[in-house]
Amino acid sequence: MLIESPQFLIYLTIGAIVFGWLIGKFGAFLAEKFKAPERDPRDAKIRSLEADQRVTQVKVEETQVNLDIQMQALAETQVMIKERDQIITEQHHKVRKLEHDLKDSVLKTRELRRELSQRAAEDLKSQVRLRDVETELSVAQASTDLIATGVLDYSVAPDGDDEEETTTPVGARRDRA
Repeated sequence: MLIESPQFLIYLTIGAIVFGWLIGKFGAFLAEKFKAPERDPRDAKIRSLEADQRVTQVKVEETQVNLDIQMQALAETQVMIKERDQIITEQHHKVRKLEHDLKDSVLKTRELRRELSQRAAEDLKSQVRLRDVETELSVAQASTDLIATGVLDYSVAPDGDDEEETTTPVGARRDRA
């Protein structure tokens, strides 16, 4: 009887509609809660850019460390190059000095050889003169010995030779034509 009353049916229908609407809302709420939210394509792009930025930041830090190492190596190399340049410059100066000394030595050696050859020539000339003088002296000594012993007598010689002998000094050379 209660069910037969039209008012009760209206209430029951309205209650069923409200109850269905509430269950639908609750179901939708639960479905929305457990459903994965729709991602915005811009969020994916932002996340991708952030990941690229982190990777790039790591690479920048590694590159900075490598740059520092390379700068230290460059500084050491520059110092080493400067030291080697100084050594090379000093060696060039030494080589130039040695070349100059060598040229001076060669010139002095040439002068000494010239002087030595001149002296050797003079010595040879004086030895030849000395032999000539010794030969003439021995000839004069022999003729003096012969005159002293009486083996050689110039008084017996013809008149032309006698005058020539008296005017020529002893040890002087006579040229006969």
